[in-house]
Amino acid sequence: MKDNKNIEFLNTIYQISEMGVIGINDVFDKIKKAEFREFLESQKKEYNTILEESEKIFASYGAKEKELGKMIKINSKMMSEMKLITNKEDSTIAKMMIEGTIKGITKINSAINTYNESDEEALKLANKLLETLENNMEGLKIYL
Repeated sequence: MKDNKNIEFLNTIYQISEMGVIGINDVFDKIKKAEFREFLESQKKEYNTILEESEKIFASYGAKEKELGKMIKINSKMMSEMKLITNKEDSTIAKMMIEGTIKGITKINSAINTYNESDEEALKLANKLLETLENNMEGLKIYL
């Protein structure tokens, strides 16, 4: 089995991507504009691709990913519902998605700095996630 630090790093990548999928799922049915739904569907595909790639790396390590806990998933859903109680506009959803994306960018940058001596394959995937998050944030600004 590969070094525990590589597995911790890969788990961070996995969980940030998983949170992206969860966040999109939490708001998807509330979006009014078709092009915004299409944009989020595209984002979700990007996150799922990163999840699949990280699962392959985990397998090569002889390890298994650590999914986010049920409480985190429930809390995400509840927070989305609460934030949208008074304003269900697409711009509110875009703002929420940007806030979540900023958290993801912060976490992955921190992980890249912490685990900068990790396997090249994991670092490459982390940088792909960072690029995805940054591109997604730029794309979300259109819907503010």
